[in-house]
Amino acid sequence: MVQFGVIAHGGAGSSEELTDGVKMAVETGFKILESGKDAIDAAMETVRVLEDDGRYNAGSGSLFRMDGKTIEMDAAIMTSAGSLGAVLAIRNVKNPVLVARAVCETPHVVLAGPGAGAFARRGGFRSFHGTSRKSRGGFLKTKEMAEEDRQERTNPGWKGMGAGKLSTDTVGAVALDMKGVFAVAVSTGGFSPMMVGRVGDTPLIGCGFYAGTFGGVAVTGLGEEIIRRMLAGHVYSRIETGMDVEAACTNGIHLFPDDVPVGIIALTRQGFSVCSNRGMAHYELLKEV
Repeated sequence: MVQFGVIAHGGAGSSEELTDGVKMAVETGFKILESGKDAIDAAMETVRVLEDDGRYNAGSGSLFRMDGKTIEMDAAIMTSAGSLGAVLAIRNVKNPVLVARAVCETPHVVLAGPGAGAFARRGGFRSFHGTSRKSRGGFLKTKEMAEEDRQERTNPGWKGMGAGKLSTDTVGAVALDMKGVFAVAVSTGGFSPMMVGRVGDTPLIGCGFYAGTFGGVAVTGLGEEIIRRMLAGHVYSRIETGMDVEAACTNGIHLFPDDVPVGIIALTRQGFSVCSNRGMAHYELLKEV
């Protein structure tokens, strides 16, 4: 049985070289739990560390939209105790996950676009107007492939779901605290290439994340396909009905053809699972009894 702990991922398709950053983030979250604080704080801080890293497609490492100048980010946080907040297509904010956490304290559940940005400014959250070398390099590569009429290599949804190297390395964390509360936090800088205003699965409840009394689930991958299958809710419902966590995650992965990148992390009191049809940087720290 798991007493408390944290598990996190760096995105479907992320390299093992990124495991060090996920490890550092999880260690931060685990210390919060060890001190007796809440799962929501641990999950939020785990994701915040990943947003600040710059190597992941979230926060400081977010990707450009198709116009080559706009960055829009999504984030969400949820607990089995009833907290829920999300921001969609937010701009010029260093840590969207912190803003999503603040939304939990309002009468609202979701804030989007300029309204989300205004809320962040009123709350004093740090702004961010720069771009990482990863963001610029990723955009230039996507532009080059588009100019060569290789769209199927950049987004498989454009030409028959063809395989390709996809920018799906979003981040997510699931935590369980000593009080028995589960929390999930997720953040993304989008998908490349994508139109301004596009929102994927990450901040949509039941698609990119879900937390309930039986556990927490965070997913990553090609957002449009994840949304169509409501993947996080699908996995959680199987856990809720008694399926083993590993079997539930495997079942979720099998909903997708092999050329659609997807990954899942899930945590229950009985254990955890990491499952992906691509490489996926991840790490976990659990206190078991």
